[in-house]
Amino acid sequence: MMFSRLIDDINAAGLCVHGIEIRHGGKVIERHFFHEDKPYPVYSATKSVTSAAVMAAADEGRLSLDDKLYIYLDTQYMPLMKDEFKALSFRDFMTMTAAPYPFRPEGDDWIKSILALDVDYSDRAHHYSNIPAYLVGTACENAVGEPLMGYIMRKLFAPMGIPEPEYRRSPEGHFYGATGMTLSLENFGRLGQFFADKGCYDGRQLISCALIEDATTEKVRTKSGGYGYFFPTDSLGFCIRGKWGQRSMVCTEKNLVVTCLADLPERCDELYGLLDNYINNA
Repeated sequence: MMFSRLIDDINAAGLCVHGIEIRHGGKVIERHFFHEDKPYPVYSATKSVTSAAVMAAADEGRLSLDDKLYIYLDTQYMPLMKDEFKALSFRDFMTMTAAPYPFRPEGDDWIKSILALDVDYSDRAHHYSNIPAYLVGTACENAVGEPLMGYIMRKLFAPMGIPEPEYRRSPEGHFYGATGMTLSLENFGRLGQFFADKGCYDGRQLISCALIEDATTEKVRTKSGGYGYFFPTDSLGFCIRGKWGQRSMVCTEKNLVVTCLADLPERCDELYGLLDNYINNA
């Protein structure tokens, strides 16, 4: 009944929502499509996939989250690296507390342009940007020694039954890591459930429980809540989040995973209000 009311409220508001899925106790209990069931852009939700790749690589001993990230970048960029940049770890970039970077990388060589930026490395507050996830993904790609999407498919998506998605590369050919991925509602929800289950899927521990717990726990406060390792956090739990209404929200205490795909450049807060009301009354 509550889910039907949620669907009615979304329709009445005229919100451009593609689909909503509710999982309870690991099982899909509700799913509704407003539009075609197909992969849609999930934008910054890609960052959480990059985080998962780093955790998988850490499990394998390919890297440590305490390692300095610059060690894993292409050696051709070494002369361009400032000492302040070299002091930054994977954790610093994954919490977006490395530097006040602009929102996105630019130019024909993103790494070169990032290293040339005149940023205040002493400013260690949380600054939301696509640059940290790009650097993390590139470093992880070098650490595992293969294209990062290939690694993601082999270690995570294929075992979870998720087909290779569309994704974006940088001009240098690296996995962007921050945005550019598409997922269907079912596979987006499956990903949320995977993190809710602390890295376990269908009885297989694909990423260690300790690393998932670490990544999805608040490490820094932001203007809108908490932030882990490319996972926004709040009092209910954490979420995988893209702009304009793509979310897979893990509500730990209620054992709920609420997933939505939408295209709401100006009205996503209205959708989140309706979803929050559903969750609070579930």
